[in-house]
Amino acid sequence: MIRLDAATVLLQWGTGGLAFLWLTTRRREVGLGYGWLLRGIYGLMALAGAFIGFRIGPVWVRDLAAVGVGLAAGGALAVSVVRRAAGVSGQRERVEKRSARVAAMTGIDREEQRFDADAPEFPPVLDLVPVAIGLVGLVAAGIDAGSPVWLSVARTVVGALFLGAVSDAMLLGHWYLVQPGLARGPLLELVRATAIVLPVEVALLLVPTGMVSVLDGSIDDGYGGILGWTWVTCAVTTLGLLAVTRAALKERQYSAVMAATGLLYLAILTAFGTDLVARALLS
Repeated sequence: MIRLDAATVLLQWGTGGLAFLWLTTRRREVGLGYGWLLRGIYGLMALAGAFIGFRIGPVWVRDLAAVGVGLAAGGALAVSVVRRAAGVSGQRERVEKRSARVAAMTGIDREEQRFDADAPEFPPVLDLVPVAIGLVGLVAAGIDAGSPVWLSVARTVVGALFLGAVSDAMLLGHWYLVQPGLARGPLLELVRATAIVLPVEVALLLVPTGMVSVLDGSIDDGYGGILGWTWVTCAVTTLGLLAVTRAALKERQYSAVMAATGLLYLAILTAFGTDLVARALLS
């Protein structure tokens, strides 16, 4: 009902990451470079998954969908680059207000980033195109994994959202170094989304045949139950780290964002442990 398959994991990671990229870009606050970075990373992940899939145990619908995800992400990236002169409306307004405030206080017109307000902006809906294609591939991967089909598909799709949400949160935390005036709303939204998806991910992994069977000894993990409890520790620690990250972001100092990013570094490790340890034990 679950498979530790590099091609599927890479497609999950890429599709989930692009889904939560749309959640961020739709706000029109984060600079274009963030989208360029994530589309490049996740598009290449999807293409790498397709390469691995074609070479080792192909699942044709999954692997063709992975190619589609890579191409669609590349297409969205190209449109964003072509329309870069417009910038992002929220960022543009923030830069203009900050420059006006500095000029009023000091009498100095500092050089600011220039945007063309009349140029068409990048449409965030384009980030959903590779997500839709990837969803088809994830459903195919879930069906191929075994029965019951509903559970296999649910684990595959929710796992994609889980990996994507925590990865995007960590990457966005770093983006505040590039765009220090950015409000905390986009990062808080990703942390909240990860905290919502985590219980669903854990619940699906507990459904029989699942991690309950590992914890009660029905499935031997080969280490006297240690791996089963390692999984529990990863899941609980991930939830704890997300709660502490949320608390850190309530602080007003800019350093709070960097502290939250460090906590998300740890959360991404425990989150992957939550997903991948279960895959290894149940595959």
